[in-house]
Amino acid sequence: MLMLGLAMLLDSSCKRQPGTGQSFFPASNEVAGWAKTGDIRTFEAADLWKYIDGEAERYLKAGVQRASTVDYKFRNKVDAVVDIYTMKNVESAEKIFNSEPAVDVKPIPLGDSARLSSQSLVFRKGASLVRIIAYEESAETQQALLQLGQGIELRLVR
Repeated sequence: MLMLGLAMLLDSSCKRQPGTGQSFFPASNEVAGWAKTGDIRTFEAADLWKYIDGEAERYLKAGVQRASTVDYKFRNKVDAVVDIYTMKNVESAEKIFNSEPAVDVKPIPLGDSARLSSQSLVFRKGASLVRIIAYEESAETQQALLQLGQGIELRLVR
């Protein structure tokens, strides 16, 4: 009985360690104006095609380990999706980041490298690649994306 209790305690503590998909995502209103509107979904590398069919092979070749995603809404106006890809190393995250189109984007100081456009923010920090895409564009979308990105960056482990 004691061994079972110890095993359960160890199992539950492992799920809360930094680096799990859930720990990357800010709770509703932890970043002003942003609320989670769905559950976190995680796709291991072998199942990535279920989420990004057609693009999964590129991520697999670069060394993706898993992808976690969740939907958010900003001030009940702007819907967005946040994808966090955990790569095998920094070089893997850099490879995917550098392969992304850099048209109509501006570099910004976030993580190790970041690009902001009118409706998206992509950045990498350590072995993580983060993509935030807003489905609507407004005067405040870019600033809101940046704030959400900053909230996520604080949670990423190097």
